[in-house]
Amino acid sequence: MKQFLLKSKSVLSNHFGFFLFAVILFWLKTYAAYVTEFNLGISNTIQKFLLFFNPLSSAVLFLGLALFAKGKRSYIWLIVINLLLSILLYANVVYYRFFSDFITFPTLTQTNNFGDLGGSIVALLHLYDPLYFIDTIILIVLVATKFANPKPIRVAKHKLSLVFVAGILLFSVNLGLAESDRPELLTRTFDRNYIVKYLGAYNYTIYDGIQSAKASTERALADGDNMTEVRNYLTSTYASPNPEYFGKGKGMNVIYIHLESFQNFLIDYKLNGQEVTPFLNSFTKDANTLYFDNFFHQTGQGKTSDAEFMLENSMFGLPQGSVFTTKSHNTYQSAPAILGQQGYTSAVFHGNYKTFWNRDDIYKSFGFNKFFDASYYDMNAKDVVNYGLKDKPFFNESIPLLETLKQPFYTKFITLSNHFPYPIDKEEATIEPANTGDSSVDTYFQTARYLDESVKGFIDYLKQSGLYDNSIIVMYGDHYGISDNHNAAMSKVMGKEINSFENAQLQRVPLIVRVPGVKGGVQHQYGGEIDVLPTLLHLLGTDTKNYVQFGSDLLSPDHKQVVAFRNGNFVSPTVTALNGKYYDTTTGKPVEFTDEIKQNEQMVQNSLKYSDQVVNGDLLRFYTPEGFTPIDRSKYNYNNRDKNKTKVKTALEGEAK
Repeated sequence: MKQFLLKSKSVLSNHFGFFLFAVILFWLKTYAAYVTEFNLGISNTIQKFLLFFNPLSSAVLFLGLALFAKGKRSYIWLIVINLLLSILLYANVVYYRFFSDFITFPTLTQTNNFGDLGGSIVALLHLYDPLYFIDTIILIVLVATKFANPKPIRVAKHKLSLVFVAGILLFSVNLGLAESDRPELLTRTFDRNYIVKYLGAYNYTIYDGIQSAKASTERALADGDNMTEVRNYLTSTYASPNPEYFGKGKGMNVIYIHLESFQNFLIDYKLNGQEVTPFLNSFTKDANTLYFDNFFHQTGQGKTSDAEFMLENSMFGLPQGSVFTTKSHNTYQSAPAILGQQGYTSAVFHGNYKTFWNRDDIYKSFGFNKFFDASYYDMNAKDVVNYGLKDKPFFNESIPLLETLKQPFYTKFITLSNHFPYPIDKEEATIEPANTGDSSVDTYFQTARYLDESVKGFIDYLKQSGLYDNSIIVMYGDHYGISDNHNAAMSKVMGKEINSFENAQLQRVPLIVRVPGVKGGVQHQYGGEIDVLPTLLHLLGTDTKNYVQFGSDLLSPDHKQVVAFRNGNFVSPTVTALNGKYYDTTTGKPVEFTDEIKQNEQMVQNSLKYSDQVVNGDLLRFYTPEGFTPIDRSKYNYNNRDKNKTKVKTALEGEAK
């Protein structure tokens, strides 16, 4: 044993010995994180090998930088680099636990949101998390105790060259094998999981940095010719209005109710014999309600902000980060501006502070007249939870603000209570939690019931006030509530195994549209958030043909029922495409690749590509539809408010207590 310790000390006191020891520790730790934390869809032997192999080149190249230093400084550099890489890995682990995605450079600009996460972050932490820094701790102990005690010399240049040649060779082998399994990996991939699966989390970070830099230069290089190409594409995909519905809501108010993290499986779902959302269930069956039961969210990293962006603009969120935080000064042709030029007053109501998701900045580019944020509400400790004001007091206090608006109005109410990790006070829970053993899944049903009760109270007010019969009411779920990290618990909820196919089907969110005077019913056509704006504008009697919109009217006979996901996957009534695998949407059984699937894939890729070009290149500055006046941001200011606002007693007073 003594001989072994002496030999180990000798090896670790050699620069290369210490370097190789650190590389092996870091390599194995990273692989363990891949296997335990990330759902990367490993499906064959090459992918299994690459998952194990890909951290090696990163470890050699990054930790190898420490060998440029002399003596003990080399060891200190190595520990610092190891620590920084460990922080990056752990940050991705925590981020993935909620978003099922990896951090991008644009998400780092969303730091204003981090302070509001509160209990959400705590719920994402695990007791074993310190193990992500175990190799760093070991290296520090070895150096601090002088068990690893280097000589004050510098590594020879030819040996340094050997390290970096080895690192580059390892990466080249890695990339070659990846390209053999996934051709054009770096040029046609929308899904970050692919890059991490094949090349690793650290190489992905470099790739993402390059992609972000390319996107930031795209605006400077864009010109009007780019817009011509986009317009030609959109002309070929335009869906003309359905005469049965066109203009049926002309002149009516518009009231959006944003159902936070609300998945469609909750509609008509019974937990222990009780309806989870009895009011929303009944509302979908209203004589004037169009309920779309095959409607999907299409959000990316921007989540809620992506949903808002699509509903206001009919353009996709970005593949990296959020449009709200990275493209807030772009030129847009948004719903508030389109309707504002037809006499509408627009407003957003939200029980969080205006800087969250950079809303106070981008709403000016959308043309919203008013933004009632947390500063307009009574944010007392009793009524605030998680991300902001609870839904019942939120609706209650929004009513007097709504009553100040000139009609017709275009409004949006953004709820918050039904948000991960779904905390709720015992006295406010009116249904028992589920019993899956997963606390987030179990309480999800309780916060969904609370949201349901909150919406009911608000609808009761609309009926009482007379607004109900002169308003189009649109309720929509913004994104999933339960990520695929909770598939085991969701399998118990749904009574079947939740695999990748079933998880894709769970990305349905409700779209509920009530139009007074229109015959309602369940609408089975497939669609997504990108389609809401053209559908709404056609109901209001505004043709969208000349606008730059990537969705199409859900009620149009020409609507193509292919729903693009932000990562390039898609779902249609016949086929669900997931990462190069294809399934029958009805049965979930695998199907062969066909010409129709190829055409649909191309359509999805084109829609995402052209939408990204418009946003990254700010191309709408080169095109103004006939009859539309470009938005002037300087006209909007959300800092002025009535300090002496009064509270009006409404039908919701009892509900809010």
